[in-house]
Amino acid sequence: MNNIVEQTSLKYCLYARKSSESDERQAMSIDSQIKEMSDLAKRENIKIVKVVQESYSAKQSGQRPVFTQLLTDIRSGVVNGLLTWAPDRLSRNAGDLGSLVDLMDDKKLVQIRTYSQSFTNTPSEKFMLMILCSQAKLENDNKGENVKRGIRAKCEMGWRPCMPPIGYYNRAMAGIKDVVVDPNRGPFITEMFKHAAKGESGRTIKVWLDGIGATSRKDKPITLSLVYLMLKNPFYYGTFEYPIGSGTWYKGSHVPLITKELFNKAQKKLNCTQKSKWGSKEFPFRRFLTCYSCGSTIVGEEKHKTLKNGKKNKHIYYHCSRQVDNNCKEPYLSEKQLIEALLLISNKLTADKVSMEPGLTKAIQKFRSMLETVNPNKKYTKNETIKNYAKYVLEKGTDFEKTQLIRNLNVKLAVHDRKIVEI
Repeated sequence: MNNIVEQTSLKYCLYARKSSESDERQAMSIDSQIKEMSDLAKRENIKIVKVVQESYSAKQSGQRPVFTQLLTDIRSGVVNGLLTWAPDRLSRNAGDLGSLVDLMDDKKLVQIRTYSQSFTNTPSEKFMLMILCSQAKLENDNKGENVKRGIRAKCEMGWRPCMPPIGYYNRAMAGIKDVVVDPNRGPFITEMFKHAAKGESGRTIKVWLDGIGATSRKDKPITLSLVYLMLKNPFYYGTFEYPIGSGTWYKGSHVPLITKELFNKAQKKLNCTQKSKWGSKEFPFRRFLTCYSCGSTIVGEEKHKTLKNGKKNKHIYYHCSRQVDNNCKEPYLSEKQLIEALLLISNKLTADKVSMEPGLTKAIQKFRSMLETVNPNKKYTKNETIKNYAKYVLEKGTDFEKTQLIRNLNVKLAVHDRKIVEI
């Protein structure tokens, strides 16, 4: 060293860090860092006033709360020396490194001591510190680029760099990884697309899958949402996009389970190219009703009927989701029938006055003012206002108003034989 630092006059903080990321699997553990540097402090009579540790990556500046507090302690004079296993424990980015060098320039950080080196406020030692930390950053950046390059190469060879979908599994033989058809699940994937190409709905296909005992990798029944995801996955006819949404497509080296023609027929029948995604349509009553017979949730479904004059009529139906019982016999009911059934019990649809949402309270108050403007000689009680508001919303309200009203009701409702019953 060019300068001799009097160790006993300094107050050191022992800082230990280990990232949980894969690029640091070989780094010394936090406990080992603390032990080694504590032993060094005893040998060299270094005064440790504080020991801190954290498990955060040092790739980005300002992302480590313990390190940020450490910088504050140095600025305030709590400590003026750092003890750490190696320079890359302190920084792998230019921002944090610059903060340390600035503190040295301001003479608030007198020394950084690692297991094999010492850095003080001299041009040569600060330069060496910057070189070592910059080298750690360069290694990180190179690793990132190498990983991306490796992924691109793998994709160009036809191998998607992630778990294959149901119907395939990864196999490693003689050190070579391969994607092969799952003999237990591959056949029902092919049949599933054939059913879809014939015009069968996703729900019908799910019932068929449950009937033949088809399961996921975890040996659980295949959910309806997974059925639709599988039916939209081009991996099954031999192509894949990576990363998803990038628009970059590759030809797979795996054995296709279906042809592209079969895939396209299935998409056409399922109407997967429609503007609104499956499951995105909001049905105001579905979350607050259950099936009386089996306890499943009630779901909504929109149907369109083409008239002789070419126009289309839209109809909304509610029915049991059959999550509990696939063979539940509760019949469908239209939204019109549902609203009529709710109106019959509208005198019981009294919102909870204590926990009512502020937005609903404001809407009811506004509605009350409107009623009293129309009928200035009548004063409406709170219960009368709520009942009239409920009737108005059920008959003429927006989907948002209906949803807001129903979720504030203090009764539990179920659908039974096209009627609404309390449970």
